[in-house]
Amino acid sequence: MSRPHWDRLALALSLAAVVAGGLVTWGIFDGLPHLEDEFANLWQAEVMADGRLRLPSPPEAPSFLVPFVVDYEGWRFGKYPPGWPAALSLGARAGAAWLVNPLLAGLAVWLTYRLASRFLSGGASLLAAGLVASSPIFLIQSGAIMSHNLSLALALIFCLAWLDLFVPPLSAVPEWVLACVAGASLGLLALTRPLTAVGVGLPFAGHAVGQLRSQRGRRWLLVIGGLAAGLTALIPWWQFALSGDPWLNLYRLWWHYDRVGFGPGVGLVQGGHSLSTAWHNAGYSLEVGMHDAFGWPYLSWLFLPFGLWALRRCSGAWLPLSILPALVLAYAAYWIGAGLLGPRYYYEGLPGLALATAAGVCWLADKALPGQRRWTRLAVTGLLAGLMTVNMVLYLPARLTSLHGLYGIDRAELEPLLNVDLDRTLIFVEPGHWTGYANLLPLAPPFADSRTFVAWSRGPAADQRVKLLFEGHRVYRYDPATPGVLYLQAEG
Repeated sequence: MSRPHWDRLALALSLAAVVAGGLVTWGIFDGLPHLEDEFANLWQAEVMADGRLRLPSPPEAPSFLVPFVVDYEGWRFGKYPPGWPAALSLGARAGAAWLVNPLLAGLAVWLTYRLASRFLSGGASLLAAGLVASSPIFLIQSGAIMSHNLSLALALIFCLAWLDLFVPPLSAVPEWVLACVAGASLGLLALTRPLTAVGVGLPFAGHAVGQLRSQRGRRWLLVIGGLAAGLTALIPWWQFALSGDPWLNLYRLWWHYDRVGFGPGVGLVQGGHSLSTAWHNAGYSLEVGMHDAFGWPYLSWLFLPFGLWALRRCSGAWLPLSILPALVLAYAAYWIGAGLLGPRYYYEGLPGLALATAAGVCWLADKALPGQRRWTRLAVTGLLAGLMTVNMVLYLPARLTSLHGLYGIDRAELEPLLNVDLDRTLIFVEPGHWTGYANLLPLAPPFADSRTFVAWSRGPAADQRVKLLFEGHRVYRYDPATPGVLYLQAEG
């Protein structure tokens, strides 16, 4: 089959990834935020969609809590860097913030195919893209409102531009375009997930040392570095625009211990974050990855050694393959691991893992036993088909279903309230875990263009002060223990 035919199949697979991401968004996550990160980024995106960077803190601000949205010196803003909220705001402006990650999913699958095409045949490249498209962690991130799909797409764009510029066969695209794309994508990655940008950039920094020997290499590295540094410098500007202090770590406004590094005051462990804690976190995340990478329980790394051997002589292949271990190294400096939505701190290493896996499958099928090629092809094809069937039939449905109604946040609890006239309404949510309160936040601004306000009940005195701010509004109480029911509060 010719390359254009493989390209068309890859395009169809990319479109299927968009559809799959949308199905997970609504079928599993109900199009709602569930994690604190999602609430904060969506809140910031809605504010940015309205042309603002921050809002004045509301009176009685603790009664109007938004997870990971901080109140500082009279202003309210999210604690995260600007990259993902800015991208998400484009969807919010169109009333479809939920669609951003599915669209990025399709882009990431196509870019994975293009990356694999540099080193593998058309069929093997399509396999690499298919492994990503069917990956449980990929589908989870494509349905959630997290920042990882944007950082994945940016990491792939950076990797492809770098390879096209510095690793034969060189691209026919003008060199200045490739250099600008590489620098801009790396800088935007830093604006989205700064520590991820460090991890992704580490292998390429090593490769850049060799490029310094030539005038051409120095010229384009200067362009790439200048653009990346210029965009990264927007982080202090962002922090200044929100807080008035360019060097203030906004994360620490929510949790004082939430910072990168080691030692006392970093993280929740007594004595602070340490190498032993980093080792434990990495082991936990990688163990989850043995399942979530491709949905092959304990076996997602199965073909990796063979793929590394098969790609050992492919010029530049070590760059995408090194992203995963570089991310493990970079995130060793962060105090917590990740597993609930998959090993998401290592997510941008997924295409490299898929590339090595596809290469390993093809090497085993064609070259492991040259005299028994027919039988080895049958055996390897059967094994791969069996593993992918296990994922699609058993692992993936169970993994996704386990996330439905995560933290008790469920659109089914909102539906009855949508049939009630909530204009000029104040709803007090009974105290408890933050998720019971957050479940109603999609009804209130800036998540919705409405005059419905949701407050976290903090006791009679605080609630009375809040009611005075909303004179003329009907006042209801909501108890998460009886979802979907509003109780009209008596006057007085």
